[in-house]
Amino acid sequence: MSLSHTAAEYMLSDALLPDPNSSRAKGLRLELPSDRLLKFVTVGLPLFLVSLAFAREFSAGSQISCFSPTNFTGKQSAYTDTACWDSLIHHGFDAEGRAITKSLWALKVFPYSLLVVAVLMYLPYLLWRYAAAPALHCDLLFIIDELDKSYNRSVRLVQHMKKVQQASAEPEQFWEEYERARRERYFEFPLLERYLTCKQHAHALVLIYILRNLLLLLFLAATCLYLVFLHLNIFFQDEFSCSIKTGLLQAEPHIPSLIPCKLVFFSVFQLISLSVGSVYVLLIPVVIYNALQLCQWDKGLLSVYEMLPAFDLLSRRMLTCPLNDLNIILLFLRANISELTSFSRLNAVSALREATANKEDIDTVIDFMTLLAGLETTKPKH
Repeated sequence: MSLSHTAAEYMLSDALLPDPNSSRAKGLRLELPSDRLLKFVTVGLPLFLVSLAFAREFSAGSQISCFSPTNFTGKQSAYTDTACWDSLIHHGFDAEGRAITKSLWALKVFPYSLLVVAVLMYLPYLLWRYAAAPALHCDLLFIIDELDKSYNRSVRLVQHMKKVQQASAEPEQFWEEYERARRERYFEFPLLERYLTCKQHAHALVLIYILRNLLLLLFLAATCLYLVFLHLNIFFQDEFSCSIKTGLLQAEPHIPSLIPCKLVFFSVFQLISLSVGSVYVLLIPVVIYNALQLCQWDKGLLSVYEMLPAFDLLSRRMLTCPLNDLNIILLFLRANISELTSFSRLNAVSALREATANKEDIDTVIDFMTLLAGLETTKPKH
């Protein structure tokens, strides 16, 4: 008999989780995988393409090529290119023959506008990082620690029950006390459940998350509209007529009134704008999906932790509208599942409960541990 008792003690001691190390606080992920992917693409793509555009500008030299008259010297041709690049004003005529001018300055500032786009795309993540991430970090650290502690408390409770059962002179009285304790819910540790219930009535995190996605959606739509405007108004005209008869050159008779010029970088800017616009259009459904996933509960994680005596949000049907901080916390708990050591063990216990013939006798991890420790075999049959 002592050998079986010793084996049960070793089995229960092995079931305890090790104490968490200090790296848990540093390893918590405060961004969902989809949000991290969105940040990488929305911010990194324009920066990458702008760097390519600037690299081509530095390597290719002048971004404009003007067809100066044959009597112009080399310095005059260089001055023509510089003056037309500085002005970027197209001089033409309408259908009635009237002179019109059209500014092409949007082409010159296009690379810098993509830098502004990258900064705007990063603002929603700065909002989340400084307005929500500190509070979320504290919540996750406390909840993960309490979930693992609740599992350990259940195992230690079974260890204590085993010692009491061995020292009890009347086994039937011990099991009567055990059944009464289950009915009166003495095995519960209500701190975790009450904390999660409190988070169910809070809405600070969910409001910041929705605001973050709305800002990102707004910036994506504004960028796409800006690129559409460029294509409809400017990105179809790679040649324009430039006038350098201004200032001291206005009275020079040998200078033509209009000089034809061609934009060397035009095709590169077209390709960059099409790439950014097409990717951003594809990312809009991803942002909408991230916001809509708050409309349903992650009951898979909750159902596994129903094995803990202190966790019965589902059985009590306490889950109401999912637009609250508890749902956000559940999403981030799923993203930090590797830090939740008790999840894999409880998941295995839950699977074994489904495979057990008398599954109605196993409600919590305490029942399962009593079965493994051999206490259930000594329980009197009624």
